[in-house]
Amino acid sequence: MFFSSYSASAALYSAHSVFLAAYELSWSVNSRRLHVEGNFINQSKNVVTGEHAGANRVARATSILDTVISAGEFTTLTDAIKAARLTVTLADEGPFTVFAPSDQAFKKLPAGAVDALLQDSAKLKAVLNYHIIAGHGTTADLKSGDVMTLQGSALTAVVSGSKIQVNGAHVKRADMVATNGIVHEIDTVIMPKHWRLLATAA
Repeated sequence: MFFSSYSASAALYSAHSVFLAAYELSWSVNSRRLHVEGNFINQSKNVVTGEHAGANRVARATSILDTVISAGEFTTLTDAIKAARLTVTLADEGPFTVFAPSDQAFKKLPAGAVDALLQDSAKLKAVLNYHIIAGHGTTADLKSGDVMTLQGSALTAVVSGSKIQVNGAHVKRADMVATNGIVHEIDTVIMPKHWRLLATAA
C-alpha cells in the first residue's frame, strides 16, 4: 500500500509557523483531518500508460534530479533543490513522485518571494517537500483524494480523465520516469491551506 511507504518520511516534517519582516510563510497548525478517496497511488503499477505517456517519457537511466535538470524547463526549481540541499535525496533515494513547478510557475509568485526562499534553506525545503510524495505515481496510478507530502501536510488531487490537478495546479507534462520515481510538471507552485508567500520590498 502507498500510505505505509511514506509514513516514516512524512513524520520527519511537521507544520509550523514562521515570519520574516519582508517575507512570510505561514500555515494553520489545526489542519483538517486527512481523508482519502481510494488509493491515491497504487505502487504495484510501474508502467506508464494514458494520453500523457509516449513523448513525455524521460529515459529511465536518469534520477529525478537529472530528469529535472535535463528537461530544460525547471531552472528555478533546480536552483531551489540545490539551495535546500535536496540533491542527494532526489538523486539517490526514493521512490518519490514529484510535482515539479516550471520556471513559468515560479514567475507567478509575488515579487521577491523566490529570492527570499532561496536565502532561507529551511523554509525553502518545507515548500519543496510539499511538492514531493513518497511512492511511484504515474498518471495511471493517480486517483482523486488527499495524500500526505514529505512536508507533513496533505495535498489534494483531482483526476478527471486525462486531466490532473493538485491543489488547483494543472499537470502540464506528466510521467517523466526516473530511476527513483516520477516527475510531473505543474503550472503553479502549490502551498498548503493558509500558507502565504508575500512580496518583498523593492
